[in-house]
Amino acid sequence: MAAAAEQQQQSAGQFKGQARLPGFAAPRRYDLRLTPDLAACTFAGSVDVALAVSAPTRFLVLNAAELDVAPAGVSFAPQGSDRVLQPVAVTNVPEDEILIICFGEVLPVGEGTLTIAFNGTLNDKMHGFYRSVYELNGEKKNMAVTQFEPADARRCFPCWDEPAFKAVFKITLEVPSETVALSNMPVIEEKVNGPTKIVYFQESPIMSTYLVAVIVGIFDYVEDFTTDGTRVRVYTQVGKSAQGKFALEVALKTLVLFKEYFSVPYPLPKMDMIAIPDFAAGAMENYGLVTYRETALLFDEKHSAAANKQRVAVVVAHELAHQWFGNLVTMEWWTHLWLNEGFATWVSYLAADQFFPEWNVWTQFLEESTTGFKLDALAGSHPIEVDINHVDEIDEIFDAISYRKGASVIRMLQSYLGAEVFQKSLAAYIKRFAYSNAKTEDLWAALEEKSGEPVKALMHSWTKQQGYPVVSVKLKDGKLQMEQTQFLSSGSTGDGQWVVPITLCCCSYSRQEKFLLHGKQEDFDFSGLIECRKKDDFWIKLNVNQTSFYRVSYDEELASRLRYAIETNKLSAADRYGVLDDAYALCMAGKQKLVSLLHLIAAFKDETEYTVLAHVISTSQKIAEMVAVAAPEQLGNLKKFIIDFLEPFAQKLGWDAKSGEGHLDALLRGTLLTALAELGHDATINEAVRRFNVFLEDRETPLLPPDVRKAAYVALMQTVNESNKSGYESLLKIYRETDLSQEKVRVLGSLASCPDPVVVRETLDFIMSPEVRNQDAIFLLRGVCSGGYEVAWQWLKENWDYILGAYSGTLLTYFVNITVSPLATDEKADEAEEFFKSRTKASIARTVKQSIERVRINAQWVKSIKGEAELANVIKAHAHKD
Repeated sequence: MAAAAEQQQQSAGQFKGQARLPGFAAPRRYDLRLTPDLAACTFAGSVDVALAVSAPTRFLVLNAAELDVAPAGVSFAPQGSDRVLQPVAVTNVPEDEILIICFGEVLPVGEGTLTIAFNGTLNDKMHGFYRSVYELNGEKKNMAVTQFEPADARRCFPCWDEPAFKAVFKITLEVPSETVALSNMPVIEEKVNGPTKIVYFQESPIMSTYLVAVIVGIFDYVEDFTTDGTRVRVYTQVGKSAQGKFALEVALKTLVLFKEYFSVPYPLPKMDMIAIPDFAAGAMENYGLVTYRETALLFDEKHSAAANKQRVAVVVAHELAHQWFGNLVTMEWWTHLWLNEGFATWVSYLAADQFFPEWNVWTQFLEESTTGFKLDALAGSHPIEVDINHVDEIDEIFDAISYRKGASVIRMLQSYLGAEVFQKSLAAYIKRFAYSNAKTEDLWAALEEKSGEPVKALMHSWTKQQGYPVVSVKLKDGKLQMEQTQFLSSGSTGDGQWVVPITLCCCSYSRQEKFLLHGKQEDFDFSGLIECRKKDDFWIKLNVNQTSFYRVSYDEELASRLRYAIETNKLSAADRYGVLDDAYALCMAGKQKLVSLLHLIAAFKDETEYTVLAHVISTSQKIAEMVAVAAPEQLGNLKKFIIDFLEPFAQKLGWDAKSGEGHLDALLRGTLLTALAELGHDATINEAVRRFNVFLEDRETPLLPPDVRKAAYVALMQTVNESNKSGYESLLKIYRETDLSQEKVRVLGSLASCPDPVVVRETLDFIMSPEVRNQDAIFLLRGVCSGGYEVAWQWLKENWDYILGAYSGTLLTYFVNITVSPLATDEKADEAEEFFKSRTKASIARTVKQSIERVRINAQWVKSIKGEAELANVIKAHAHKD
C-alpha cells in the first residue's frame, strides 16, 4: 500500500511547476454553493463540476489555493454510470496553487461530474473571497466580496482558473436573511429560513472563472433601464445612493453606445455596479456585476471635484467596454492581457468624448501615452505580448504597457486604417469570437480582412518586441532625412526596429503627408517642402496630433522653428503637448540640453489648453527635483522662473469659479494652485490657509469648493513643521469626520507634501494605522515631495516586513515603484539593489528592476545637468526677466 501511494506521488509530480493546467479534462458547468459566515470571516462551499474528459487519465488537476479540501469530500461520477469514484489521494501543491486528485483507475473518456466540498477564510487581502468593512448605523460590519482577476477564483472554490477554460456557472448562496446577495446573474428565487436565506441565481452564459462575482452585504441602490430594457443598478453603502446617479447615467448611455459600436447587444439581462469600501484595483469588470472603489463610482454634487467626475465617467466606460472586449470575447492567456486592457482604455475615451465633447479627452489621452512611453523607455520594460510562465508573474503586467501603450497602439492603428474600417473590423471580430477566446493574431486577421492592409506585418513589431522608436529628422539638401532608433531613457541605443506610420505637416494642417517608414533610414521629398521653407513662419511637425507611439528628435533648426510655432499658436494642442513631451524625454536621456528645454517651456507663456499646461507643470516639477540634486544653488532661481511663469495663469483663473467656466477650467485651477503651493508661493499659501480656516469651521462654505481643496490642503502642509503641527491635526480632523472616500483621498494625498522630514516620517507611519484602508496607502505615498524622497526610502526599508505582510499584488508593486524610483544618485541605486537582493520575490521582481533602473537614469541626468556650463546663467535670465 505504501509503495502504491509513493508511486502515485511520483506520478503526481509531473504536474508540478507547470505554467498551465493540463488539457485532458475541461469544465463545462459549475454548480457552486457558498455559505459565508460574516461574523467568523469564514465560508463553506461545495461545487459540482460537469467535466469533459478528453483523454484517458487517472488524474484530475485543477487550481485551489488557501482552501481546506478533505479527500472524503471529493468524488467523480462518470455520466451514464451508477458508480461514484473516490480518489486514492488528494494532493494540495501550495507553491503551484493546484489540487491533484488521483483515482485508483483510469477515468473513462467522456462526460462526468467532479464533486468537491471545501472550506476557506474570508481574508483581508482584497483578493479571492474577502471581507470588506463598512459602517451601518454607527456599527462596523463585514461584507463578503470577490476579486478573482487575474487568478484568485481558486481562493474561493476549486476550479480550472485559466481564461481559456470557459464554462457556465450556476450559483447558490446561503446568507443572513437581512443581507443583499448579488452575483453575475439575476436572482431567480429566494427561500427564507429564519435568520438565513438561500438565494438561487440564474445560470450564466459561458464565461471565464476570473469574471465570476459574489457579494453579500447591506446596500442601497439607484436603478434605471436602458432604451432596450436592460436593468442597470448602482449599489452603494446605505445612505449614499444619491452619489450613484451620475455613474448610472453614464452606464445607461455607454451600454447603448457600445451595443451600436460593436453591433452586438449587451449579452446579460442586468448590469449591476457596486462601490466597495476596500478594493485593491480601480474597478473590476465582472460579468454583469462590476465592482469599483468608491472613488471610481460615486460622485457627490457638493463635495466631489471635476477630476472625480471625469474619473467616474472614464472608469465606468472602461469596465462596460470589457463586457464585450474581455468578457464576451476573452484573451486565450494572460500573454494577451493587453487585448482586454489596452482596448478598454482606448474605447473608454471614445465613449467619454461622445458624451462630454467639452472635456477634450483625446488631448487628455496623451497623458496615458506619456505614462506608456516612460515605462517602455526602460531596458526593463516588456513587450505588449509578454510570456507568462507562472501565476506570480501576472499581477506585474497590469501596468502601463498593457493599458497605456496598448491603448496608444490601438489608437495608432485606428488612425492608420480609418475609423469606419476599424469599427467594422472590431464588430466582425466580436461576432466571430463571442463566447470564446482569442489571441492578438485573431484581431489582426479581422482587421486585415476588412481593411486589405498588411496589419499583422505592421503591428508585429509593436506588440512582439518591447520599446518604441525615436525618429530623428533633419533637413539635408532640400530633403527630410529620417532615421529611426530605439529610444531608451538611459541614452543607450537599443536594436529594435519598427514599421512606423509617419504623418507630417509643413506650415499648415491643410496638407498632410503619410507613409510607412520600414527601414532604419529614409530620405523624404515632397513638393510643398521647398515652397514651405521660403516662408518666415516655416515649421515641420511629425506624428501629427500625436496619434502614433513614437518620439521625434528634430535638428536644431527644426526645433527652433517649432518653438516659434508654439509661441505664435500655429500648432494644435496635441502637437504642442507632443513637442514638449519629446523634448523632455530627450533631455532626460542626455540627447538634449536642459537649457533648450527651459527655453521651450518659456514658449508656452500664452498656453490655453489644460492638458498642455498641466504637462508644462509636471515637467517643470521634475526638472526642479533634478536641479535640487545637481545644482541646489540654482533651485531658488529655477523656482522663481516657474512661479513667475505660472502666476499669470493662476491670477486669471483665481480661486473662485466664474460663470461660463467649464470642466477644464476647474481641472486647471486645482492643478495650478497645487503646483504653486508645492513651490512655496507665499500668496497662494496665505490665501489657501485663510480659506481653509473658514472651511474648518463650516464644511459647506463656498470659499473652498472641491476643485481647490487639494491645493488648500497641500498649501496648509507647507506651513507645518515639527514644532507646529496644527495644520496637520486639522487635516486629520477632516479625514476622520468625512465619510466621502474622495475627501479622504484628497487629505491623504496632501499630508506627505510637508517640507519637514520629521513630519513626513510621521505621515508615513500613519499608513500603518487602522485608520487608513490598505487600498489608500498609495495616495499618501504619492504625495511625498522631493524633500521627502529620502525619508520615504528609509521608511520603506525599516517597515519592509510589515509591508510585505500587509500588501500583495499591484499594491505591493506601488510601494516599491513610488518609493524607489524618484531617488537620483548611483549610491541610492546600489543601496536599493543590495536591499532587494535578499528580499525580492517573483511578484515584484520586474518592478524592483525597473525602479532601480529609473534611479540610475535620474543619476545620469543629474550628472548631465552638472556638466551644463551655461545653465546657471540661463536659469538666472529666465528668473529675472522683466
